[in-house]
Amino acid sequence: MLAVLAVSGCAEGPAASPGTGGRAEPSGLSGPLTVYAAASLAVVFDEIAEAFEAENPGVEVRPISYDGSTTLATQLIAGASADVFASADETSMADVVAAGLARDPQVFASNTLVIAVPAGNPAGIRRLADLAVDDATVVLCAPRVPCGTASHALLAAAGVSLVPASAEQNVTAVLTKVAAGEADAGLVYATDALGRSDVETIIPEGTSDVVNRYPIVALTDAPDPEVAAAFVRFTQSDAARRLLTGAGFGPA
Repeated sequence: MLAVLAVSGCAEGPAASPGTGGRAEPSGLSGPLTVYAAASLAVVFDEIAEAFEAENPGVEVRPISYDGSTTLATQLIAGASADVFASADETSMADVVAAGLARDPQVFASNTLVIAVPAGNPAGIRRLADLAVDDATVVLCAPRVPCGTASHALLAAAGVSLVPASAEQNVTAVLTKVAAGEADAGLVYATDALGRSDVETIIPEGTSDVVNRYPIVALTDAPDPEVAAAFVRFTQSDAARRLLTGAGFGPA
């Protein structure tokens, strides 16, 4: 009996989470969680939120607010309430930190740009220089949003100057117009076009020199700071890393 009790006693205690590098699962966390995240994170963050809820059954991640990072930062600075902010660039995050809304953001992923064209590539786009030809209809992100800043940096480094047909407020809108055939090409994140059959992608020269780093932070006025901090930690766990890698994101 003593032997059985000893074995039983050793088996007690919090179970280690397979997705958090062997750490004990968070215990006692409960309540809703509001996340603001860059549009390019839309698919993978839904998966990360589901995995987080599975490890923390008392937590409900509300439908995540996705938009351009600059737009989200502006909303937060204007008084929007959220627990967590995940940005597609460090500039938008710096604005939120400077406003006193956050401290010590952590970079958890990275991303690069590709040229997206409609399936079949009817305009025959092959390189960045092809975007500047007179009859090419090109859409880009607006210069102030992260994908726009990266797009202009990439074009400038290649010596390509063009006037886009439209300047969209997030990368999802660019990809939507390209997929619908409303544009011959657009610059989007590699993750946005991954696995889609309605667009094709071209990796342009110099893309590895223009890398967007994605920071995340628990906001200082988060309604539940403990849950917010736990979600931020989870985005850097083994489980989240596998999801991010599978979605095409690079390492931090």
